[in-house]
Amino acid sequence: MDIQLGDISHTIQLAIAPVFLLTGVGTNLMVLTNRLGRIIDRSRVLEDRLPSADEMDKAECRTELQTLYVRAHLINRAITLSTSCALLICLVIASLFLGNALNLALANVIAALFVLAMLALIGSFVFLLREIFTSTRTFSNRVLTTRK
Repeated sequence: MDIQLGDISHTIQLAIAPVFLLTGVGTNLMVLTNRLGRIIDRSRVLEDRLPSADEMDKAECRTELQTLYVRAHLINRAITLSTSCALLICLVIASLFLGNALNLALANVIAALFVLAMLALIGSFVFLLREIFTSTRTFSNRVLTTRK
């Protein structure tokens, strides 16, 4: 296992792009967890309000809680896919170094891991977009209802 300095520096150069991608995925995870936290906070407020509300308010609270449950479910899926993406990117980086250090031909493995990471990231963004649409639709319905 004779690793040359030039080989290591070349591998580090190859690993830079996935590391930057990993930073972006980390930022995405932060956004997703913040949204989930806000959903949970709102649901706790509604659950606390529920026992003392009249029947009309209870119906509105339950409707909003159902929507919040759907939104939380979508965000959880997005978080799962983003985390999977981050793990796959880490495997890409580790494969780059292992392939170089052990002189293994891992190009196909690295490509497959990277494609899987991108598919997971795409899925995460799709679930985030669905959650945003659900949130916006609920907000729009609430605004239209209060104007009548």
